[in-house]
Amino acid sequence: MAKSKKKNICGHNVRKKRIASGLSQQELAAKCQREGWDIGRDTIAKIESHARWVGDFELVLISKILKISLEELVSRNL
Repeated sequence: MAKSKKKNICGHNVRKKRIASGLSQQELAAKCQREGWDIGRDTIAKIESHARWVGDFELVLISKILKISLEELVSRNL
């Protein structure tokens, strides 16, 4: 079976910072919803597993909620 391509470079960092912040995927999704992004736990899981593309406004919102810079969010060394 062919290996699927990663659709984002931030998934690992989203997961790492979410866990460090003490948030579940559901809690992160709820915080995003309060900011106006219609997202569910399953979408957070897809982002973290690199199975979903992430838009620029989504990156900005995630970085705001997780209190991390955009640079840190997309860094491969976090």
